[in-house]
Amino acid sequence: MSRQPRTQTVPTDAGEARITWVPAATAGPRLVLAVSHGAGGGIEARDLRALAAALPAHGVTVALVEQPWRVAGKKLAPAPKILDTGWRGLWPALAAPGLPVVAGGRSAGARVACRTAAGLGAAAVLALSFPLHPPGKPEKSRAGELLGTGVPTLVVQGGNDPFGRPGEFPPGSYTLAEVAHGDHGFAVPKRSGLTEEQTMATLTGAVTVWLTSLG
Repeated sequence: MSRQPRTQTVPTDAGEARITWVPAATAGPRLVLAVSHGAGGGIEARDLRALAAALPAHGVTVALVEQPWRVAGKKLAPAPKILDTGWRGLWPALAAPGLPVVAGGRSAGARVACRTAAGLGAAAVLALSFPLHPPGKPEKSRAGELLGTGVPTLVVQGGNDPFGRPGEFPPGSYTLAEVAHGDHGFAVPKRSGLTEEQTMATLTGAVTVWLTSLG
């Protein structure tokens, strides 16, 4: 695989999806980290961009995945089962390099990765801003999706995420890393004294250490 980023269109039963490959910057990449966007944005999200910039130097090929609804220019994400269908349809392309694939995403994309990991044979799951519950409705918990991945799982959560603050997460076999003061998009208020660069360094550092621990 060339070390220049490239875009691949992949047909799925939910429509055409798109993968932007950011190859490892080292000889002999160790794994593929496939990460998708949430229900309200695309792969331009700050956390996805930060991972694509930081991880190739550590032998990780990053695959930025755009779900079919996003590729089609729609503004609203479809039902979860359709999101899962799109992700499953993409999987053969993600696995084609012959490397272990870590399934990941932010928000709704994290839920998709959690729900499908075991069935697809993912090596692990990276859940960025996992939406534990709708804002203000902690009784509508989605913890079952997170606890049921069946593979090593890392949650990276903003300290002020209204969809679930770190202290709200139930005990489980997953690992949780906090991005202090971060909201659902990992933005931090000016009063925190933190810059976006520092916040993203915390996020990418936690992910790098965890990926290295997978062996």
